[in-house]
Amino acid sequence: MLDDRAKLLLKALVERYIADGQPVGSRTLSRASGLDLSPATIRNVMADLEELGLIASPHTSAGRIPTARGYRLFVDTMLTVQRESVMPPQLAAEQPQKVIANAAQLLSSLSQFVGVVMAPRRTSVFRHIEFLRLSEKRFLVIIVSPEGDVQNRVIFTEVDYSQSQLIEASNFLNAHYAGLAMEQVRERLKSEVDVLRGEIASLMQAAVNVGSEALSEAQDEVVISGERNLLSVSDFSSDMGNLRRAFDLFEQKTQILRLLDISSQAEGVRIYIGGESQVVPFEELSIVSSPYEVDGKVVGTLGVIGPTRMPYDRMIQIVDITSKLVSNALSHRK
Repeated sequence: MLDDRAKLLLKALVERYIADGQPVGSRTLSRASGLDLSPATIRNVMADLEELGLIASPHTSAGRIPTARGYRLFVDTMLTVQRESVMPPQLAAEQPQKVIANAAQLLSSLSQFVGVVMAPRRTSVFRHIEFLRLSEKRFLVIIVSPEGDVQNRVIFTEVDYSQSQLIEASNFLNAHYAGLAMEQVRERLKSEVDVLRGEIASLMQAAVNVGSEALSEAQDEVVISGERNLLSVSDFSSDMGNLRRAFDLFEQKTQILRLLDISSQAEGVRIYIGGESQVVPFEELSIVSSPYEVDGKVVGTLGVIGPTRMPYDRMIQIVDITSKLVSNALSHRK
């Protein structure tokens, strides 16, 4: 455990380093902390903090910088967040994909880092289905989800269908199965196939197969905005290796998805500091994330990815407020 003096000095050191990005020396720390301590006393405390793995000394400077462990202690025990000092514009209640894309851009522009949003997780339920004849034995299936998302898929069939048969098939599916998951529809069609005319049944089966695929593909999508912002972050622009690894992470997306999935199981804003675990793959990045809800149920996660040297208090506000805006925009849709 740190005593109050060591905590104050660590807090001052982290805040000073976040503010200007320069290793912090004992004289600067004396001024920043407001404590009336001799340089020798401050050096002794800094040596203790270094021994505990909370700060480190870069080779090129006599000053110290925080480690991932130091940032974690700062974030968990010393951070004070001023509420509502960030006032972003409202997000309009549009189609979910539009809300998600706008939210990622909003997170990016407010933070000046990278905004990430995991699209809402949902079952492959359809609200409405339609068929459109494109050419012989080739049809467009139009599927509308309960959230208003529209997915289109082309299917090829062994036999050709008339327009009246297409209308009959879509009317039957909409009347009997709307509101059910595609998997349930598939099972019920198998048992009810005798009731339906054979050729219509095979058309419906084909539609349900591509519909299930289309709706599940629309899930677990990560929207990323503002990767180029990292080019102007000195912590990255001075090291092309770091920058390349960051861009590799954004391209893969699966690691970000895993991380966002973990944070959706937690309440409120969570902070992941690089180097702490396998979740954030390297030390230079931190992620501030929060789940968002639709009608009171957590369906996805959003956040900001930036350097470990980020103003965490401001990022917490940005992420917290944006998650509420997304929740409102998606929940109030008719």
